[in-house]
Amino acid sequence: MLTPMFMVILGCFSFVSKRNHLLTILLNLEFIMLNMFWMMNTWLLITNKELFMSLMFLTITACEASIGLALLVSLIRSHGNDYFKSLSIILC
Repeated sequence: MLTPMFMVILGCFSFVSKRNHLLTILLNLEFIMLNMFWMMNTWLLITNKELFMSLMFLTITACEASIGLALLVSLIRSHGNDYFKSLSIILC
């Protein structure tokens, strides 16, 4: 149970320290979500609970990934790069 927790902390550290490209940010978020999914499945299997909650979590994670990918494609099409600093220009 400590390994996925350590990996989540490592993913959060990487998320905070490397914020130049939007693709890097999205990959770090997916890494964090994958480790949280691993941690939740381990906990659900140890306590003999239903795995329906993990299916819901995986569905929400897939939706988050598709929204992030759509945002990345629109940013690259409009500005030609995926720098996170360019994201504030889209919101204006």
